[in-house]
Amino acid sequence: MRTTIFMKAEKRHAVYLLFGSNLGDRVLHVQSAMKSVHEQIGEAQKKSSIYETEPWGVSDQPNYLNAAMSILTNHSPQQLLTLLKQIEIDEGRTDQKKYASRTLDIDILFYEDLILQTDSLIIPHPKLKERRFALVPLLEIAHDFIHPVIKKSIAQLLEECNDHLSVTKLVQQ
Repeated sequence: MRTTIFMKAEKRHAVYLLFGSNLGDRVLHVQSAMKSVHEQIGEAQKKSSIYETEPWGVSDQPNYLNAAMSILTNHSPQQLLTLLKQIEIDEGRTDQKKYASRTLDIDILFYEDLILQTDSLIIPHPKLKERRFALVPLLEIAHDFIHPVIKKSIAQLLEECNDHLSVTKLVQQ
């Protein structure tokens, strides 16, 4: 006799992440973190090119490398944040000060069309519309995605962005 077991499939959530690094081997940190996310957190769907960007918020530090990635994950937003913070630590991040130089920073930009505000996590990312360094890589992989709060596409947000800091494609992925 043959027994068939049906397992309920967990819902996979579409998430957009931004990776940034301005210390050490920046390309290696970004690429290694993307690989870790794919292996440990969720299936990679799309990856942007890596862009060199001027620092935002504090100008007296090295330029950043930034890249966006979309994944499908079974993790809740809070679980996702915890796992991403561990990957940052694994890549050598020690300083958690706002706008400080770092080996790696991973931000959750969108989690489906979820709107969430807790003490530790705000989704969509609250400063996204002000940051070319996030919008340019995100445009490459999600130009038609509609911001669930602002109700505009990534292309529209970039067009309206007042940030004029340099964002230059460095590595095609």
